[in-house]
Amino acid sequence: MKIAIVEDDINMRKSLEIAMAEYPHFEVHTFKNPKDALKKLDESFELIISDINMPGMDGIEFAKTLAGKYEIIFITGNATLSKAIESIQLGVKDFLLKPFEIETLVAAIERSATVQKKAKKAAPKCTLKSGSFLGTSPALEKLLSYIHKAARTDASILLLGESGVGKEVFACHIHEKSSRFDKPFIAINMAAIPENLIESELFGFEKGSFTDAIETKIGQFELASGGTLFLDEIAEMPYSLQAKLLRVLQEREIRRLGSSKSIKIDVRIICATNANLQQNIQDGKFREDLYYRLNTIPLIIPPLRERREEILSIATSVLGQNCIQYNFCSKSFNDEAKAALQLYTWPGNIRELISVVERAAILSDGDCIGVSDLFLEARGFGRI
Repeated sequence: MKIAIVEDDINMRKSLEIAMAEYPHFEVHTFKNPKDALKKLDESFELIISDINMPGMDGIEFAKTLAGKYEIIFITGNATLSKAIESIQLGVKDFLLKPFEIETLVAAIERSATVQKKAKKAAPKCTLKSGSFLGTSPALEKLLSYIHKAARTDASILLLGESGVGKEVFACHIHEKSSRFDKPFIAINMAAIPENLIESELFGFEKGSFTDAIETKIGQFELASGGTLFLDEIAEMPYSLQAKLLRVLQEREIRRLGSSKSIKIDVRIICATNANLQQNIQDGKFREDLYYRLNTIPLIIPPLRERREEILSIATSVLGQNCIQYNFCSKSFNDEAKAALQLYTWPGNIRELISVVERAAILSDGDCIGVSDLFLEARGFGRI
């Protein structure tokens, strides 16, 4: 476990370094102040042990700068209630008073390691294999060039396009190409959550905050810490909650229902919709200030009928996955089926293509899929 110790007192710093050397599973690096630490910290560090009262940048400001990227244990010889409360609000897990036994510190470190292990095990990852649904076409290549530029930043992204074009796939692709690729990816469909539950689902709640709150619930913003939160069908968010989302985006902190404490968050936001948000603004259904906050980088995903060069590559990839999933022999499309796939208009876009290919894989006989196996006639497409 790689640990950074930030302590301005040279005697304390050396004492901790010597004592921690007795624990070979800890790789300890010491720094005399937060500014020196910030120059060296990278993703390989798993824990920060920091004094609070230091000249220049103190421990609280240091923790704010880290923005939740690391687990932190505070050590101090001059504790105050206000500092302790502020530490908790910043997500600091342990707060040790000097002097303390090295065993006490080691126990705190091991608690932190256990929490991190559980969090990593439970953290949802992007399970979509985005490469399987991304073909090659001039329209897509231009879109992907924008996506790869945007992925390198934490700017808010608004994905626009018809239903079924694969907005979640593109959101997942952005996450995979970002520096957050190994952190949680959480997708929320706003249209699928009852209006009265959206706030608690996003922000969580404290035990006893309402009648059925029998235990504390961590919201999706906290669960996505360090990673990406994808809010699909953002136009369906109730107007009354849009102001709260705007505040979260501006302040980078959330507050659970029933709590007076704010919790700092480090989350990349990607939103998506097939609605005309500008029309919704005119109709009084969507906040204009929230729209501009979400619309930092708008990306329009073209429908599949405008990306016909991709149809066969996507269909072939999906077919291969179906054969593996259902333990079928290897299957392929004959020329007539390939022509039908490319000529069909795909009003349901990629979602419809996936459905058609899966059904064909299941119902076709042998290893060759013909046009009749696609059942496109039932969708108003005549036999070639």
